[in-house]
Amino acid sequence: MNWYWLYPALFATGFAAGFVDSIAGGGGLITLPVLLSLGMPAPDALGTNKLQACFGSGSATFHYSAAGLIRWRDCRDGILFTAIGAAIGSVLVLRVDPGFLRQAIPVLLIVLALYLLLKPKVGAESGTARIGLLPFNVLFGLGIGFYDGFFGPGTGSFWAMAYVLLRGLDLTRATAHTKVMNFTSNIASLAVFLCGNHVLFLSGTIMGIGQLLGARLGSRAVIRQGGRLIRPIFITIVLIISLKLLYSAFNRS
Repeated sequence: MNWYWLYPALFATGFAAGFVDSIAGGGGLITLPVLLSLGMPAPDALGTNKLQACFGSGSATFHYSAAGLIRWRDCRDGILFTAIGAAIGSVLVLRVDPGFLRQAIPVLLIVLALYLLLKPKVGAESGTARIGLLPFNVLFGLGIGFYDGFFGPGTGSFWAMAYVLLRGLDLTRATAHTKVMNFTSNIASLAVFLCGNHVLFLSGTIMGIGQLLGARLGSRAVIRQGGRLIRPIFITIVLIISLKLLYSAFNRS
């Protein structure tokens, strides 16, 4: 690629990913293939991807918080355990091929998408919590945090549905709290990749600025329109992620 067009292309990629990710997750599905297509070694692509993702998830978290959609007191333990899980996952991914997840995760994501499609009232309004806050934060913080650090695609989808189904949040508030946990796992993973010198700062920062602006636009759209906007985009993104992972798994077989 001509160097004059490389950085604008990275900025545009970050912007698109930030917009989509702030609404429904799945931004990594856009950014990581672009970074790999530039010929980066996989660890450097993963680390650079985490750097730029911090801008987007941080921007979305800020705007959702400013709109009063985040209950920070409820996030405290979740932030701690998500950071721990993500750090462990990132350390492990530098040593182990996560290929086995490419076949298992798409099935779970498709189930989530079909459930939301067939249950149109799920997440439309707040419901009853089915699990205590501390067990929820420990279980899903460690579990989904580890998954995000180790593999990543669909992390936002898993968090959002966990908040809706188990903590009784509507889709708008679930999306807002999801961004807090995404930001946490991105920061923790980034720290691990920084320690291994696997981050390209210029490319990651340029994409990150695009992420920041895209996330700002996407989060504001969610704040204005709520679940009406989230639901169709959420289902679409989850299905795209699933098909992409299934395709990758099939080609590797």
